[in-house]
Amino acid sequence: MNTTPLLQAVGLRKTYPSGGSRLVAVENLSFSLHAGGALGLVGESGSGKTTTARMLVGLERPDQGEILVQGAPLAARTRGRAERLARAKAVQIVFQDPYLSLDGRISIGATLDGVLRLHGCADRAVRAARVRELLAQVGLGEREAAALPRGLSGGQRQRAAIARALAVEPAVLVLDEAVSALDVSVQAQVLNLLSDIRRDTGIGLVFVSHDLAVVRYVCDEALVMYRGRTVEQQGVADLLAAPQHPYTQLLLASVPHAGWDPGEIGRRRRELVAVTPVGE
Repeated sequence: MNTTPLLQAVGLRKTYPSGGSRLVAVENLSFSLHAGGALGLVGESGSGKTTTARMLVGLERPDQGEILVQGAPLAARTRGRAERLARAKAVQIVFQDPYLSLDGRISIGATLDGVLRLHGCADRAVRAARVRELLAQVGLGEREAAALPRGLSGGQRQRAAIARALAVEPAVLVLDEAVSALDVSVQAQVLNLLSDIRRDTGIGLVFVSHDLAVVRYVCDEALVMYRGRTVEQQGVADLLAAPQHPYTQLLLASVPHAGWDPGEIGRRRRELVAVTPVGE
């Protein structure tokens, strides 16, 4: 049995210039994801989770560390069309806003067809069959294939964005707040879809979210980030039942509930900020 992780991040570090110094966005981040697994990267805005997602797909280059897919390092730089296509096939991303990530001038079917052509499928009939298959996989059909993005609902657009990402059969799918802009009922539909895809294909999911309820539903394991650093990583059920780090405890306490005290949450947050470094 192959025990090589599907995805590994090893010692990732990313900084940005800030007022004459360097702001640490991600510091010494490491994790592994196996085939069919789902890892939640959890944290508030500014925690470093989106920077991590962008490094995984090559939109940002880490200052240090490496990313491996199926044991092979991903190049920090891609030179030429073949390397760019190979990188895209290894890891795909679905963004928060599908309306902005889809070309509004092109129908959904044409968008999927273009991805298949770009990745070497020259036979028009084969591409057409694959487009139908992808749309069916995400619960869309001929009407949605012919539509422009503006003619679809938010949930349908996000399903189309997922189909586009799946078109190249990536090893890993990164979802950056992929359901946060959707209504709760539509969120549930998309989350069910992702669970089905993971079960049926063995694809690995990295789910970036500030919403612990979403992570609970989709992920097996959660990695909690605060100010660019990993503060806790364990199985989702254990993390939600018995969080170990004060920041994780604060995240859970911040969800409105009976007896919720916003003032107490604010006090605990200020105390945590006071003892946590922000960079170098």
